[in-house]
Amino acid sequence: MSARSSTFLKIVSQNSGTPFRSSAIVENSEEDIEEVEEEEEGCDKLSKEKLQAAVLQNPRVMAALQARLDSMVGDPSGYIKSLPAAVQRRIKALKNLQLETTKIEAEFFKEVHVLECKYQAKYQPFFEKRAKITSGDYEPADEECVWTLDDDKESEELSEDMKNKVTIEGETKEEDLKGVPEFWLTIFKNVELLADMVQDHDEPILKHLVDIKVRYNEDPMGFVLDFHFTPNEFFENTVLTKTYDMKCIPDEEDPFSFEGPEIHKCKGTTIDWKKGKNVTVKTIKKKQKHKSKGSVRTVSKTVQNDSFFNFFSPPAVSDDADEEVDEDTRALLTADFEIGHYIRESIVPRATLYFTGDALMEDDFDEEEEEEEGDEEGEEGEEEEEDPDFDPRKHAKAVRGQKGQANPAECKQQ
Repeated sequence: MSARSSTFLKIVSQNSGTPFRSSAIVENSEEDIEEVEEEEEGCDKLSKEKLQAAVLQNPRVMAALQARLDSMVGDPSGYIKSLPAAVQRRIKALKNLQLETTKIEAEFFKEVHVLECKYQAKYQPFFEKRAKITSGDYEPADEECVWTLDDDKESEELSEDMKNKVTIEGETKEEDLKGVPEFWLTIFKNVELLADMVQDHDEPILKHLVDIKVRYNEDPMGFVLDFHFTPNEFFENTVLTKTYDMKCIPDEEDPFSFEGPEIHKCKGTTIDWKKGKNVTVKTIKKKQKHKSKGSVRTVSKTVQNDSFFNFFSPPAVSDDADEEVDEDTRALLTADFEIGHYIRESIVPRATLYFTGDALMEDDFDEEEEEEEGDEEGEEGEEEEEDPDFDPRKHAKAVRGQKGQANPAECKQQ
């Protein structure tokens, strides 16, 4: 306490006639100071939070932050840049080794493709016999029809279902039932990826689909899907083809992005539609009003219609493999390639199982396993529910990244 304050206290004590307890005053003064300091700290914290919120709401600031983040994507870590020149020199040698392994990986995929071509020739006789049976061109012998792995009850149910498909005037004509009716249409409707593409107006056409064949091209790398149809009232073609050209060479500018063969381009058959039967287009009518005269006229316009047969009209791509493709076209090509690859890798080799549903049951089991894994991750993430920065869309990363970190709510309370 200063001499001036001490003198003041003595004067007050003398005038009042009451002993003055300086210690009590000092204690009270210290409490008041502490309260003021706490209030000031609270105000400072509140003002800082308001300032931060205001700054983050500024679109220019957010744009600058986003630009900075975008510029950092793909940049090496600061740790790598901070390493001595001698170490960075060795890292370049390691990258050269990595590049050589990438080239070997490309050779591996090329040899795998050659093996696919070789074994496709071995599969083909069985696929052709399958087509003859499903179309009714070949009736299998009794010994070929012995199959003991299925439950008899399931076989009877399948047989009844087949009988119900062919009914004329209320009477079942089993002798008129050739092959396996609607074999490929049933597969298309069973497989979700294909079912999403098939519209109601596509089904009468797909009833004429009798086979899908795969042909492999070694050089240039690629494959062809042949869709075989019986003569029908919709188009003149008996075979619709879809050709996929692939490349299996690491990019010179970004070789480490190589993950295997990728689609370069694809093309489909021009469908020779019969008059009025083209399901890939539709005519819409619009009314137009004249601005000055006020008269109204009706204008007809042809637009693209949703249909599976748009599959045969993919985006056009240049023959130059080095020419850049815009993002929208690349996205369409990627989706198209996924469908073509799925038909080649799964549908054609296992068509019988997709028809009966056995392959679909296996797919369902895979989905259930994925869901169970997701549930387990969710249980781990529940510990971080109080974290205000938790982003459900980045759940997996958040769970991994937050392990071992303190809860922000607990930090504030300390």
